[in-house]
Amino acid sequence: MKVLKIALNGFRNYEWETVEFDGGINVITGRNAQGKTNLLESVYLLSTGRSFRTRTDRELVGFGFSSGQILARAESHGREHDIDISLRPGQPKKILVNGVKKNRTELSELLNAVLFCPDDLNLIKEGAAVRRRLLDEAISQIRPRYAELLSEFNRLYEHKTRILKDWHEKPSMLDMLDEFSDGMYRLSAQLIRYRASYAARLDQEAPAIHREFSGSGEELSIRYRTVSTVKDPFASAKEIYYDICEHHESHRQAELDSGQCLTGAHKDDLEIAINGVPARSFASQGQTRTAALSIKLAEREIMLSETGEYPILLLDDVLSELDEKRQEFVLNRIGGGQTLITCCEDEGISGKTGGKLLFVEKGRVR
Repeated sequence: MKVLKIALNGFRNYEWETVEFDGGINVITGRNAQGKTNLLESVYLLSTGRSFRTRTDRELVGFGFSSGQILARAESHGREHDIDISLRPGQPKKILVNGVKKNRTELSELLNAVLFCPDDLNLIKEGAAVRRRLLDEAISQIRPRYAELLSEFNRLYEHKTRILKDWHEKPSMLDMLDEFSDGMYRLSAQLIRYRASYAARLDQEAPAIHREFSGSGEELSIRYRTVSTVKDPFASAKEIYYDICEHHESHRQAELDSGQCLTGAHKDDLEIAINGVPARSFASQGQTRTAALSIKLAEREIMLSETGEYPILLLDDVLSELDEKRQEFVLNRIGGGQTLITCCEDEGISGKTGGKLLFVEKGRVR
């Protein structure tokens, strides 16, 4: 999978610019705030239909522009495709592939991308929401049905949260609470099965990468954790649903008292350990970075096994955060597919990779 050419019109700080990428490694360099990450963001949109930096399309449209557009020619599974994403504040984004209207989730059937940015180095130490986002972004690309389930779950979660916060002023809102809860738990049962399966695959792929990376015989393990009453996250959705309902019964009054949703897939987490010890509590900075990198590289391998092609790898200013040993390991692992690496100035990375060098300045690329 690769993006051959991309044209940006009114996107972020790009008034109008066209960029051709190499099918291998592309090093995108320049000073800060020139548009390097914006370029990566546009490629990520081609795969997921959304930004990794903002939830609103309004922020994607350049200052002084009423709309923005991303045009690209991409290649996957031996075929070339033209992708057109139009952005207009206040309106749903319009997506065309070869002139045919598509929705956001359908883009992942064409292109996949794995993003690694500085925030991901905190994957181990941060709260559970960061690790759930890792699962959600990865699974949505290889299982479009998951993205639909997650979207509906989030909608019900927002409604239920509003009821729990406002029912004291409007007691009649409680009449709808059970309906939203039941919908959440039915969807949770399906999301849990997807997440448990993906976490198991991460636990297969990441430890081998981690052993090679650490060079010290450290053993990485990844375990999926959901609400305590779920006996088997690989069981049928019906069985998991009943287990979740059991959890709800014992937490129903606590939800009413606290105004928070205490039962459902939004409580899930990944338990990451090194040599059997919880990494979040006890790992050093070097260990957490090695573990995070191993997990992201494992994500790339899973996508390869699912699609038969490497996803596009996006490394956003992450190498500057790594010591030389970790830089070398990452650079030695990224062959075989298209990679876009951003860095401040050149930092010698293009020389190490032999990749195409693209210099960005004030939204222009040369």
